[in-house]
Amino acid sequence: MKEKVKNLLDQALLDNESLFLIDFKISEGNQIKVIIDGDQGVTVNDCIVVSRAIEHNIDREENDFSLDVASAGISEPLSIPRQYKKNIGRTLKVKTQNNDVLEGKLVKVNDTEIELNWKAREPKPIGKGKVTVQKEAVLEYKNIVEATVVITFK
Repeated sequence: MKEKVKNLLDQALLDNESLFLIDFKISEGNQIKVIIDGDQGVTVNDCIVVSRAIEHNIDREENDFSLDVASAGISEPLSIPRQYKKNIGRTLKVKTQNNDVLEGKLVKVNDTEIELNWKAREPKPIGKGKVTVQKEAVLEYKNIVEATVVITFK
């Protein structure tokens, strides 16, 4: 069953190349859980189309199942490089392997790393007071424990 569902899912995602898979599980009792994301986000209709592509091609007489197709939530951590790419320009909060927590604007993404920029207030090199400086960090995916989009209301 898992292979059949995976093939149907892969075909549904090929039919809409802006969508991509985040997670896919089949638990006991044939409970199918699919989480998708999209380069321009995911609509309810996108979830319906993917759900129907699977549901309409499996015989319930042969395999009883439940199916849940959902989009990756905005508060969920980013898990694959393609999710980082779609969030360029947004502020991320990133926890590293060293337990450092950085918050900055995502300015660059490639297949192995990301770059964050932010402003910080630091003591002046000479004299009293503080000065605003531009900071940046380049982080490899393998050193990121968790990265989430910071939600801001304007």
